[in-house]
Amino acid sequence: MNTSALAVSSDELQAPVASRSDVLVVGGGPAGTAAAVTAARTGASVTLIERYSSLGGLASGGMVLVLDDMINGQEITVTGIVSEYVERLQKLGLAVVPPKEDRRASEELWNKWNRYGTYDFHSKAHPKPIVYAAAFDPDGWKRVSNDLVRESGVRLFLHSWFARPIVDDGVIKGVITETKSGPQAHLADVVIDTTGDIDVASRAGADYIQGSYITTLVFRLGGIDTQRAEEFEQADPKAARALNRQAKRILGGAWEHWWLKTPLDGIIWCNAPHMSGFDGTDPASLTEADYSARERIAAVVDYVRESMPGFENAFVVDTAPQIGVRQTRLLQGEYVMTKDDVVQRRHFQDSVARGRDYYYPYRSLVPTNVDQLLVAGRHYSATSDAQKSSREIPPCMAMGQAVALASVLSLQQKVLVRDVDATDVQRLMREHNADPGDVPSENATIDELSELPSAEKEAIEA
Repeated sequence: MNTSALAVSSDELQAPVASRSDVLVVGGGPAGTAAAVTAARTGASVTLIERYSSLGGLASGGMVLVLDDMINGQEITVTGIVSEYVERLQKLGLAVVPPKEDRRASEELWNKWNRYGTYDFHSKAHPKPIVYAAAFDPDGWKRVSNDLVRESGVRLFLHSWFARPIVDDGVIKGVITETKSGPQAHLADVVIDTTGDIDVASRAGADYIQGSYITTLVFRLGGIDTQRAEEFEQADPKAARALNRQAKRILGGAWEHWWLKTPLDGIIWCNAPHMSGFDGTDPASLTEADYSARERIAAVVDYVRESMPGFENAFVVDTAPQIGVRQTRLLQGEYVMTKDDVVQRRHFQDSVARGRDYYYPYRSLVPTNVDQLLVAGRHYSATSDAQKSSREIPPCMAMGQAVALASVLSLQQKVLVRDVDATDVQRLMREHNADPGDVPSENATIDELSELPSAEKEAIEA
């Protein structure tokens, strides 16, 4: 790819330098905040850039208000900084988590917890088992993010929109942002792309593909008598299913539950409407998605006020500041994860993060063609089908921690980030209370190729 129009070199730099640091993180969503805080905790100087007015990305700005996909049976598989978020949110009264004694399957527990979304959505059983998951408040997420960033000493720049990477002879040196004050340059020894769309990596020359999936404009409703709504559902499930089906038709699609409870009394969140055919990297397409979503939201509010017990006084509290984009550009890095890798629970020798029962090799976070650049988040190196089932917020945060520690190791050992030994990242992940997935679960498929020398691997693959 010719990146001459997308990147600038240090010699062409025509923007004032706003920061110089060891590690620069571009994108203040869950993965980016996790990366910045983790790197800063090691003693590295860290700059974090975010385009919006607050941290949190799709967790707060996109209002994806359930942390899930972090258990395998009774085993909690995603730990580290995501666990800190859950604990801090609980202390603020802004997260709801089923206690350990309730994490099992029964009709009584289903009735108690299912409307918080804290159940195993992969299970085919009914009732589905209740699991370790957290329903949280979006402004609480912003508050905890601010606290962690300040406490760790990260230098934060909000209201700063990434514009171009700075690349010298295939090595990234920083980025240029656009702000109300004009362009600003941020220089660093290692850059971490956590934009969700590999904005930095794609413009710096890394290989990628263009994927697509559903988009959503999440909204919250207030004035809901959730107790009455749940009592109706349990007393007359057939009628309740018919009403909920019609609500989902109006929205154009939703998950199993189109509405869920939140930690705030009388306020529910709706992870809908599901909309296909929109491009999350095209402003015109996103504008049309916004129009479409708001029309559907208004229609469903009118419907539930008239039809659903407990919803008579429903009103729109807010819609998410960010449209929920699930997939756009996907890195094609040193290893491209496949759907088979996820479904078969393939374990890699260089696994540095894990999700529910799948693993991320370090190579899937390392771009080709550009040095001193790493990625973390939903744009990691994968096929479109693989990413759709392995892109939840908790494992994205684990990726953020892993690449942060790899960045620090690169600087300490004076090697390129692509040459960092994954076993060193695994060791540091455990020191930071995170599970790197270095120990495969009993049902994992072992990736035998990852144990072979590179030349032998290439011969077998050919």
